[in-house]
Amino acid sequence: MGQGFHIDEFFTRLDGYFQKNELDKVEPYLLASLQEAKEKEDYGAYISIGNEMIGFYRSVSQHKKASDIAEDVLLLMEELQLEGSEHFATTLLNAATAYRAAGDVKQAYSYYCQALNIYDRLLPEEDYRFAGLYNNMSILLEQMDENEKAVETAKKALDIIRRLTESDAEQATTLTNLALLYFKLNRSQEASAALKEALGLFEKVGENGRTDAHYSAALAGAGEACYRMGDYQSALASYEKALEEVKKHFGENQSYAVLCENCAAVCDRLTQDRKALEYRRKAEEIRKGLG
Repeated sequence: MGQGFHIDEFFTRLDGYFQKNELDKVEPYLLASLQEAKEKEDYGAYISIGNEMIGFYRSVSQHKKASDIAEDVLLLMEELQLEGSEHFATTLLNAATAYRAAGDVKQAYSYYCQALNIYDRLLPEEDYRFAGLYNNMSILLEQMDENEKAVETAKKALDIIRRLTESDAEQATTLTNLALLYFKLNRSQEASAALKEALGLFEKVGENGRTDAHYSAALAGAGEACYRMGDYQSALASYEKALEEVKKHFGENQSYAVLCENCAAVCDRLTQDRKALEYRRKAEEIRKGLG
């Protein structure tokens, strides 16, 4: 076996592309790095790069590529007898989230449950990794119209996140998801309280200048919650801020198109017809580009 793959250098260079918003360089670099790790028989690096690829392809709405690399990495890990390990659970979690984004709720739920079984066996119940898993499961349960279960699962995530330091963005994201679930269940008082706390945390996060992919998703959730409350000006402001964040981190992907359509719907309410038309045209242009 030759010299191993330099995984630290890989992540440094990859992070640099994201920080500079050089998204066109990400996929070629990921593919070349994966091939290099394969040639050097560095399976640990191959698995790490594969997990990065799952997340990247999901974020740019290339669902088939995301599921293909997910199955490839999971199969390799099984061949290496790593099933049942924390790393296997992490890959299951990434794969499940990719399938959820693609609309394959059955496969997503199966993988989330497998990951949860491994975490239950290996990790203390307050471990932060449970929070990410519970949040993702809550979103999926909501998509499956299991809203009461989704609320309980989101609460489990929030209980863990509140114990962590510097977790304002994560708390805000979870609270926003809870607010939307409460609205669906006609629990308006609880929804308003959760949204108020979430927005306060968002403002605090913004002061620190820390934004990430979760921030854009949370802003979109806040926009939907404000829309349901009839506060259309605040809804539009949240959606437009979410658009900026998505474009900054991922480019004009499927989520960007959905947000454009949401902005158009809010503009309809505000009788801003010309602006609504512009947003709908933009959404259609992006969808055509994505095929």
